[in-house]
Amino acid sequence: MADYRAGDDRVVVRRGGAGRTLAIIAGIILLVVILLFATGFWSADVKGGKLPEVDVSTKAGALPKVDVDSKKVVVGTKKTEVDVPVVGVKDNGEK
Repeated sequence: MADYRAGDDRVVVRRGGAGRTLAIIAGIILLVVILLFATGFWSADVKGGKLPEVDVSTKAGALPKVDVDSKKVVVGTKKTEVDVPVVGVKDNGEK
């Protein structure tokens, strides 16, 4: 964006925005992570490994059999008496 002012030969160009701000924040975070690894505060002890082997077999078009133990929800009604407070307004001694 450029600003032009009457009677002035200078052109003011404003640069920056959200992308620049995010890049600065990402750079600061990266520097902090590098500093934490360099000082030994964080460490990564990675050793060789492999994923476990899993045997999966399916039949085309067949849904898996599932045994689910769930709770039974029982909904009903019962009669209960509830005392409700009565609020009234008295006007000139009348009820």
